[in-house]
Amino acid sequence: MSYEPVIGLEVHVQLGTKSKLFCNCPTEFGSEPNKNTCPVCLGWPGSLPVLNEKALQLAMKVGLALGSHVSERLKFDRKNYFYPDLPKAYQISQYDMPVNSGGRIVIEYESSNSVILRPEAEESKNEILRSAQDDKSGGKKLISRTIGITRAHLEEDAGKLLHEGIKDGSLVDYNRAGIPLLEIVSEPDLRSPEEAYEYLVALKAILQYLEVSECNMERGELRCDANVSVRKTGTEKFGTRAEIKNLNSFKAVQKAIHYEIKRQTDLIEAGEKVVQETRLWNDDKGQTFSMRSKEEAHDYRYFPEPDLVPFTISRETVEKVRKTLPELPSERAERFIKNFGLSEYDAAALVVNKALGNYFEDVIGKKSATTNRSTVAIEFRDYVVSPKLASNWIQSELLALLNLNKLTIESSPVKAEALAGLVQLIENNTISGKIAKDVLPLMFESGKSAGTIVEEQGWVQVTDTKLIEEVAERIIAANPKSAEDFRAGKEQALGFLVGQMMKETKGKANPKLANEILRKKLI
Repeated sequence: MSYEPVIGLEVHVQLGTKSKLFCNCPTEFGSEPNKNTCPVCLGWPGSLPVLNEKALQLAMKVGLALGSHVSERLKFDRKNYFYPDLPKAYQISQYDMPVNSGGRIVIEYESSNSVILRPEAEESKNEILRSAQDDKSGGKKLISRTIGITRAHLEEDAGKLLHEGIKDGSLVDYNRAGIPLLEIVSEPDLRSPEEAYEYLVALKAILQYLEVSECNMERGELRCDANVSVRKTGTEKFGTRAEIKNLNSFKAVQKAIHYEIKRQTDLIEAGEKVVQETRLWNDDKGQTFSMRSKEEAHDYRYFPEPDLVPFTISRETVEKVRKTLPELPSERAERFIKNFGLSEYDAAALVVNKALGNYFEDVIGKKSATTNRSTVAIEFRDYVVSPKLASNWIQSELLALLNLNKLTIESSPVKAEALAGLVQLIENNTISGKIAKDVLPLMFESGKSAGTIVEEQGWVQVTDTKLIEEVAERIIAANPKSAEDFRAGKEQALGFLVGQMMKETKGKANPKLANEILRKKLI
């Protein structure tokens, strides 16, 4: 019997305001416990909340970017439950009249590598939309799926319980109480832990492009709850779901869902029932464990917040916010494809991280001291270096070095202008791509320019035709079988001989010239 997972995610995003949702207390991180508090966020009797207009604008901005309907009529509700870090014993949230309703995100991915987000896509959800044609970057394909958004509503955060190092109890820090959150609830459209991961990376990209939140998970600015159930493949009815609370990394979300799918499947196979409940994830043990029975909406006894009257948002206000929307990842990807000639895959990989896309544009747009544009392809004549070549070097060699050293693109020792200089040396045949792979790590370590390192190491590419012909003759004489294989129609034999030439010249021979000369001498 095969089973299909059904997954929905609830993402809580801390909005980037200077003050809390209903009071003037600061939202700064790292303050002394309980310093950023007042009667309002501590829930003192007689204190009255006042809505933070900036938080509302940021919430609307997210909704518009996700293709949601921004409600004209809004109200807030009391979500009643007792917990030590919730001083009022209720949370001010939104129930039946959220600021944003509906919307969609289209995730596009290859394997487990997140790439691009297209919130404005019009295709129906749960459908495999398309697979990109094989491109020149290793034949990679993109798979696209549309994930529906149920709602995105405003609510205040609770405080934080501190357990570590405390005997016989816990301490409470109320600095987070009242922090503005936007809860983005997806439809149960995700069908694998990998898709859940892609969805989160794509959503984070949108939020960062909008500059509504820094999305720092270590500071609690982005948190996720996952609703997971399984059902027999081919059936429509959902299984009993479990909610996994407060997952603090995208990898944790992925691992927790994997575990929960197996746990529920094993229960069903054993003839047991899956209980609807809230569970917590233990990253050290790699498993979920029961926290409490799962509450439904009626358990929270929602009712309208009496201290915040319902109000209306004019269409003019919504359109004013719409005009503040920046270029979104999908739009940037389309521009990279149209203006720079990048493949769909390359464009997608670059735009999912805003800083990475900025770095790429800086590489192709800045001129270094050793510029030689004569070899730049005609279609890219307006750029200092070939966008395609720059994209390849950023995505392969540079990111590999950054990952190895646990650095981000923002903290890269090789600045965009410096990488442009390296790419130019490849384009104007000063060095080969093979030599460039040795140059980049030295740039990374020393901070020196590519031109300086090439000059110091004596790595200038050999383009002397006579010298290359002499080496070619020696290589052919030393490898008679490969020469005969090529003459017999085995094209791969030429690649071997070119490799031998590059080895003898220590990578300095111009590969294209070496290939041409060898071919002529073998015919």
